[in-house]
Amino acid sequence: MMANDIGAYFGGYPSHDEAVTAIEHHLRHFWEARMRRDIVEYAARGGDGLKPLVREAVLAMAHQTGPEPEDSND
Repeated sequence: MMANDIGAYFGGYPSHDEAVTAIEHHLRHFWEARMRRDIVEYAARGGDGLKPLVREAVLAMAHQTGPEPEDSND
């Protein structure tokens, strides 16, 4: 639900690609590593209930090759 709210906010961006990138950036930089892992696993299993932009951003995040942002809580 929270991811869909984030998607709704960024869904107003001028282009589809900008929206997906902004959602992915937000999830990578503001969500804890555990939350990111959970939503990636959920999206990989089909992601029922995720808005298409959010699912696309989550799957893009899963395929990123760069280092994950560090969490002090993880």
